Amino acid sequence: MTVFNRHTVSRHRDRAAAGLLDHDFLFTEVGERLADRLDDVKRTFPVALDLGCRTGILGRLLNGRGGIETLVQSDLSAAMVTRAGGVSVVADEEYLPYGEASFDLVLSNLTLHWINDLPGTLAQVRRSLKPDSLFLAAMLGGDTLVELRQMLYAAETELDGGLSPRVSPFADVRDLGNLLTRAGFMLPVADTETITVSYPHPMRLMDDLRGMGESNAQIHSRKGFTRRTVLMAAAERYIETFGDSDGRIPATFQVVYLTAWSP
Repeated sequence: MTVFNRHTVSRHRDRAAAGLLDHDFLFTEVGERLADRLDDVKRTFPVALDLGCRTGILGRLLNGRGGIETLVQSDLSAAMVTRAGGVSVVADEEYLPYGEASFDLVLSNLTLHWINDLPGTLAQVRRSLKPDSLFLAAMLGGDTLVELRQMLYAAETELDGGLSPRVSPFADVRDLGNLLTRAGFMLPVADTETITVSYPHPMRLMDDLRGMGESNAQIHSRKGFTRRTVLMAAAERYIETFGDSDGRIPATFQVVYLTAWSP
């Protein structure tokens, strides 16, 4: 089932690459939490893969942690890979170019939510791991941007008389453990936490999403730009419904952590 236009995902990342440093706070925060989880595993992983590396954020945070000697960084976006440096590969996460039993560790920081065939990608990741090796990932879950979705849907229904997919769908944490098992992993664990970010205005949130390369890439989304009247109506509703006494608004990011081992 095709939900996302992968060419659009790549184009958004290409556009965001040059300025990502100004918008990478979420990738950095979650990357640090992934690195902390790796520290809890009393093993070394000489050869590792960073799947969806963007500009090499996770690699810089790891800096040899986990006994990593060689880190292969791959991303769908050539512009991102160019800035990642090191051993970097342009690769589609849905069609991994790596041989069987290539890695001791595969990491992924907030990229799997753009995958159409997530079970297929997880199966490819498992095959690329050596026996008794680790998969450690973070992806966005179903409660992500719940406030923005509600306000966009309400404004569009009122002004345009209907809905269009404006915010990408996200996987449910209850399903992800089962997907790991289906892909052939052992000891799968899926747990979740919520990161709430405060913004001075909803338009700043939307600007951040563009700067992160996380704009809508659904294949059935309405073509063209959202009308300014719809955006402003959604922003006004956002402030009225969720704003605090200073007028700041929250943005919820649900992060699902996946941990599993190859047989």
